[in-house]
Amino acid sequence: MTKVEAIIRPNKFESVKSALIQIGIEGMTVSEVRGHGRQKGHTEVFKGREYEVDLLPKIKLELVVQDEVAEKAVDSILTTAYTGAIGDGKIFLYKLGDAIRIRSRERGTTAI
Repeated sequence: MTKVEAIIRPNKFESVKSALIQIGIEGMTVSEVRGHGRQKGHTEVFKGREYEVDLLPKIKLELVVQDEVAEKAVDSILTTAYTGAIGDGKIFLYKLGDAIRIRSRERGTTAI
């Protein structure tokens, strides 16, 4: 099993979600997060005052999939979330030892 964690732009979420559902991935956890990478934020003006916005809004997707599906999920996210500009996001892959469904106590890939 592999955990795929992707940090993407909020405006790309719906298209990424649709692309993942099309390849058969239905279970995902989605969080609204804030952060920055190389772009380091930007300045905005509000009520005549200029201020620094250094933590930008992002969406964090977490998927646990079978190893064979992980590369398809990554390719789907890469294709759909890409704009070519700084701030497109990152994808992290983690190998998982086990997963347990609380309700039925199933373990391993049957639990996902």
